[in-house]
Amino acid sequence: MGDFIVLLGPPGAGKGTQAQRLAQTLGMAHISSGDLFREHLKAQTELGKLAQSYMNRGELVPDDVTIAMVRERVSRPDCARGAILDGFPRTPVQAQALDNMLAELDGRVICVPLINVPAEVLIERLSGRWTCRAQGHVYHEKYNPPRVPGVCDVDGSELYQREDDLPETVARRIRVYLEQTAPLVDYYRQKGLLVEIDGTLPIEEVSAKLLEAVEKARKERV
Repeated sequence: MGDFIVLLGPPGAGKGTQAQRLAQTLGMAHISSGDLFREHLKAQTELGKLAQSYMNRGELVPDDVTIAMVRERVSRPDCARGAILDGFPRTPVQAQALDNMLAELDGRVICVPLINVPAEVLIERLSGRWTCRAQGHVYHEKYNPPRVPGVCDVDGSELYQREDDLPETVARRIRVYLEQTAPLVDYYRQKGLLVEIDGTLPIEEVSAKLLEAVEKARKERV
């Protein structure tokens, strides 16, 4: 079992994009907890059905179910060299469970990059999103504006803001994320695994810094 990287970052920091790029560059699996949940729910696996039963009751899926999904995923052949974890762990309890699980499988977390972006930049990035009513084409008022304000370039339908793209919703999502992950950030900082990366840099530069952090961690932990 190889080296694992836990990628942290608030909504809008570009974590998903960077995880995919890093996985491609390093030839490692990219494990997104959201994708993992969807896969189990769609395939109606035993774990998927169990998770669904909690979700149907409006309850949070317990840690042991999430951890079992991750354990099954990291046991697959494409994780033999390690993997990049995106969206898991979310709490120190899950992080401890991950450490225990990887120790049993002869793997380890070697590096925890945290992509930092100031809240006001995240709000601008996320709340500038507009979606077309007809086919869901996505625009951004600053980074990818439509030719005619409020009108989709492709099908001419009206553009609207989804509930989760409204500035107040975005601000709340970011605040909740920061509150929830603060203990996890401390957990990895105390272990000497946390590496802070400036997420306001261009995508290529963020990718380069992430790669540099991983290569450095590999050398130090040989």
